[in-house]
Amino acid sequence: MKIFEKQVGVPKFTADEFEVKKKNYVLLIPIINEGERIINELKRAQNVGISNYVDIVICDGGSTDGCTEKKVLKKLNVNTLLVKKDTGKQGAQLRMGIFWSLNRGYEGILTIDGNDKDSIEDVPKFIEKLKSGYDFVQGSRFIKGGQAINTPPIRYFAVRLIHAPIISLTARHWFTDTTNAYRAYSSRYLSDDKVKPLRDIFSGYELLAYLSTRATQLDYKACEIPVTRAYPPTGKTPTKISFWRGNSDLIKVLLKNLFGVYNPRT
Repeated sequence: MKIFEKQVGVPKFTADEFEVKKKNYVLLIPIINEGERIINELKRAQNVGISNYVDIVICDGGSTDGCTEKKVLKKLNVNTLLVKKDTGKQGAQLRMGIFWSLNRGYEGILTIDGNDKDSIEDVPKFIEKLKSGYDFVQGSRFIKGGQAINTPPIRYFAVRLIHAPIISLTARHWFTDTTNAYRAYSSRYLSDDKVKPLRDIFSGYELLAYLSTRATQLDYKACEIPVTRAYPPTGKTPTKISFWRGNSDLIKVLLKNLFGVYNPRT
């Protein structure tokens, strides 16, 4: 196990590297207490050979439910387990993963939620776009070929009528599925001094919103590709965002992003 001490823009974390770098692209999966959902997702990835395309890396926020058992992760073709040992939420987990990935020399970084809602089988499509010169590739369930299954109505209308229009206005580019964390970035984009994703200001959702818009603001090549996002037909919706406070905070983030609060000061 390697220990990475806290530094500016990067939380303290540990890295269990089960394997050396094997691929040119990496798939980061931020989780915390996802239980069987992340195990099922990794099994689906294994069934279609996703590790033949990317190195799979778990970015754990401090799970206590046993879902990061190392023997299990190794059997499911996980390349590395990163564990945050610091403050911060999803943004801190992603900064940890981006920092580690850039230092390991990957050409592109993919991200996907670990709650088994997304079509992890579509990973090769993202890589094709990165290889063809795109720097930001957004997965969308709302374009031709995509599927939105059992999407709660309130979420559907929030994305389509509020979130997507604000993100698109900020980006000066039309995007349809802007809350979707299933996406890909070129290392060239993430390493640009005009982007600087490794900043402590990105603690929660801020980083996803910011990276959705900064690419096209700087004339990087961006596109959407069709993916599937399937919610359970019954039971509690798997999410880490509370309805009232979570969505209120989300609106604040969108407005700050719109007015350039997260842009680097040079």
